[in-house]
Order: sequence, then structure tokens, then C-alpha cells
Amino acid sequence: MNITVFTSNQPRHISLINSLARISDRVYAIQECNTVFPGEVKDFYDNSDVMNTYFHHVRAAEKEVFGSVSFLSGNVDHLALKSKDLNKISQEILAPALQSDVFVVFGSSYIKGWLVDYLIDHKAINIHMGVSPYYRGSSCNFWAAYDGHPDLVGATIHLLGKGLDSGNMLYHALPKAEAVDPFVLGMKAVKVAHESLTERIANNEIFTYKPIIQDKSKEYRYTRNSDFTDDVAKNYLDSLLSPEQVKVKLEQRDMSLLEKPFIA
Repeated sequence: MNITVFTSNQPRHISLINSLARISDRVYAIQECNTVFPGEVKDFYDNSDVMNTYFHHVRAAEKEVFGSVSFLSGNVDHLALKSKDLNKISQEILAPALQSDVFVVFGSSYIKGWLVDYLIDHKAINIHMGVSPYYRGSSCNFWAAYDGHPDLVGATIHLLGKGLDSGNMLYHALPKAEAVDPFVLGMKAVKVAHESLTERIANNEIFTYKPIIQDKSKEYRYTRNSDFTDDVAKNYLDSLLSPEQVKVKLEQRDMSLLEKPFIA
């Protein structure tokens, strides 16, 4: 089995590539790259004092759960691109990666044009870091925690659609209830999403799921990158929940909101 993954270059994205490599003969990894020091180096996010403080927590949590940036597994064919360059790449260049058995999208830029049509036709699977249809858009798990809903920090595994995070859902993946730092909780949600997806691809279970249409009337927030400002980040840092408070919220999780949940 060959797998193609459209992703990025942070430790969590590298971890997914290597996890998929363990269950496949070959992985084609198309990585859209940003700085691996967000908040410290101005790139996709600003490097203001507040953003530097916020992303210091993010980077520490990511390192705790996924380690540092690293080389890819030996059975990975790799194409590195600047973020948002993907839609300018020709079908000819991507041709070797278009013959795979499974297509996965996680953390890429917004895919458009012929490529999104091709991926939809081939039932590409998207990992949305947010529990849809409640949180959609950008930085959804941040906004769930910001709203006092760490119980809705998780991932939605769904079929890729043309709208942002709008494809039909397959299942939800969420971290187990425990006393944990909110930043680490977000990274554990990513890890559970990866573990569940690799397991369910390997045993073919995911291909038996009936996709569920998202009920957008249940949406709590739809957020854009521009919504995440210095003031918002500061407010979040100033009112951060304790690990014990997080555990209480997770223990009160409403399971009726979730589709085929994988919790670990």
C-alpha cells in the first residue's frame, strides 16, 4: 500500500509522515514549510512579545508529545514547498504521488483547482484539528479552550471537501480525561488523531465507515487566522485553566456530540 500525505514541517507533521510510513510500502510526503520557531521568528504568525510567549508554550508542548524536528523514514519520497505554493504545482510534477492507494491531508494550505477535484474523487481523508461541526476554520482547538470547552479539544477525521473543514465526517478523535496542561492537551489531541487514523487505515476499518453530513446549524465558532490577535492570545494566557480544571471538564464530556469517538 502506498500513501500520499499533504502536510507541513513541524514535529507533529513529521510524526504523522513517519507513522504512515510504518504501515505502508511507500509514503509520498508533500510538505509546505513554515518556520519551526513560530512566535520567535516572524512568518505565518507575528513575533510580538505576546506571540513569542504563547508559542513558547506551544513549542514546549509539541516537543513533549512529538519530540523535535527530525529526518523522515527511509521509505518516504519527499517534496518540500513554500507554504501556499501547492496550488501552483503542476499535475506532471505531482504525478508519482497521485498513484497512491490512500490520500491524507493534515496541515496543508487550502487546496484548490484540479488537485482538490482529484483528491475528492479519490476520497482523500482530512485531519481537521477541531471537533466539527462545532468548531471550524483556523486554530479550532485554541478557540475551544478559549471558550472554556477543553472537552471539545480534539480532531475530526473527514472526507476532503471543497469548503474549509466541510467534508462529510468519518469519526472524532479526542484525548482521554486526565490532569494536563491545556497546551499539552492540544498536542495530545493531534497524537490521538494520528494514532487512530494509522490504526484504522492499517486494519481497513476506516473504509467501512458511512460518511456523515455536517450539521452546520450546530456550529459554535467559525474562525479565521486574523481572529487570533495579540489581545486574544494575552487573554487566553491570563486565564489559562489548571491541569486539574482541564480534567474536570474532560470528565464531563458530552459523548452524544461525537461520531464514532476514538479516545486515548
